[in-house]
Amino acid sequence: MSDPGYAIAAVVVTAAVTWALRALPFAALAPLRASGTVQYLSTRMPAGVMLILVVYCLRDLPLTEPRALAPVIALAVTVGLHLWRRNALLSILGGTTVHVILASTVFAT
Repeated sequence: MSDPGYAIAAVVVTAAVTWALRALPFAALAPLRASGTVQYLSTRMPAGVMLILVVYCLRDLPLTEPRALAPVIALAVTVGLHLWRRNALLSILGGTTVHVILASTVFAT
């Protein structure tokens, strides 16, 4: 293992594999850019991903307990801010702020 040739070969092979793994997605993506399916998915996927995240986050919410109001109110604020300003960053920050404030003060257990 103390052979310099072995170390140099290991570094060269590692660099080549790393470069190939980083270049491969760009090479594979180039022909797909003109695809109608990819263009369709690029317009529909953001909303679908957000819907999946909302369902995942709220799936175990105990609706019979008062502490369930914090995420529901925060979700309403997030949706309201987004419909009003159409700014994802503002919506996410506003909803998160409302949830943290409500969960840590009003609905703290």
